Amino acid sequence: MDSHKLLGLRPAMGWNSWNTFTWDINEQLIRDVADRFVSEGYKDAGYEYIVIDDCWSLKERDSEGNLVHDPIKFPSGIRALADYIHEKGLKFGMYSCVGTHTCAGFPGSFEHEFQDAQLLAEWGVDYLKYDYCFKPRSMSGELLYKRMSLALKNCGRDILFSACNWGEDNVYQWIRESGAHMYRSTGDIQDNWDSIKSLTLSQLDKTCYTGSFCHNDMDMLVVGMYGGSNDGFIGSKIGGCSDNEYKTHFALWCMMGSPLMIGCDIRNANDVTKDILLNPELIKINQDVEGRGAYRIKPEPQWFHSDDVFMLVKVLTDGDLAIGFFNLSDTQREISLQFWDLGLPYASGFSLELYDCWEYKELGKFKERFAPTVPARDCLVVRAKLVK
Repeated sequence: MDSHKLLGLRPAMGWNSWNTFTWDINEQLIRDVADRFVSEGYKDAGYEYIVIDDCWSLKERDSEGNLVHDPIKFPSGIRALADYIHEKGLKFGMYSCVGTHTCAGFPGSFEHEFQDAQLLAEWGVDYLKYDYCFKPRSMSGELLYKRMSLALKNCGRDILFSACNWGEDNVYQWIRESGAHMYRSTGDIQDNWDSIKSLTLSQLDKTCYTGSFCHNDMDMLVVGMYGGSNDGFIGSKIGGCSDNEYKTHFALWCMMGSPLMIGCDIRNANDVTKDILLNPELIKINQDVEGRGAYRIKPEPQWFHSDDVFMLVKVLTDGDLAIGFFNLSDTQREISLQFWDLGLPYASGFSLELYDCWEYKELGKFKERFAPTVPARDCLVVRAKLVK
């Protein structure tokens, strides 16, 4: 099979500059991140895209209508930076917008789609994040995403198309047909627990709208930021999240099949952050080749009417089940899973052999029921194997 036909087969994994650095970007930062991807094990874990977000260009196009990189931020040029990243076995991503301008006021790609796609291909770009600001009000956003998709698919280079319209305009109904490989289904994430919880709950009834070649993107990860953004909206005034909250955030994104785009400054990530982001069992669940969405089971009986406590079940290619026990409430909870809710009756004679994906240990065989106690704002993720 041609490689371009596999583009977007699994959720993208990488790093994006916006959450921590916003406008304060430069080529040395991007090179440093690429270096760390290799030296700190991110590349080996599956992370491959290094993506520059907004604020990389000049405020005006050149006389031929081409986008121009900021020569102060990127003195060596974009092509040289792409080459540096490619030499490390990584892929390079950039940013534009469907509108006349980007969200930060730089030139957008409206009515320049084919020209910009060609330029990105010449620069060696592998990924385009395509935002939704300053869209002419009379224009269909659906049509504009189809326009850029057509341009990218005919630019002569494989470029992953990351649509970013924040879940607007009933995007779930048309984004897959547009040709996008992933699409933002939520507003912007912030580095606080309320944001993580809100984005999660907004997507629990949208799990059927994700899959291979068109993944539901719940926004970039805030794991390890600890309030460290230079943007007051993204950064939390109360210092970001606790490690348990970051752990739960990562587990939710993995179970729900969201792309895993790191947003922290990985140059000074602590050991806990690295342990979360590099967890091989969670990444394996996220990257399962069938790309199925997870289904939700609510526990019985007292929390059935609450959205704070639930289980997510993801059917994996090899017949195993990934099961996440999520407690988004502020007190610890026993979360009871009855195996008949998984399609496994007691009369079948089968048990489930459970493996703890955070502690990397076997939990044993269970029949009919498993009921762990999960601390507040925490989770347990197990891999379940059917055994006699």
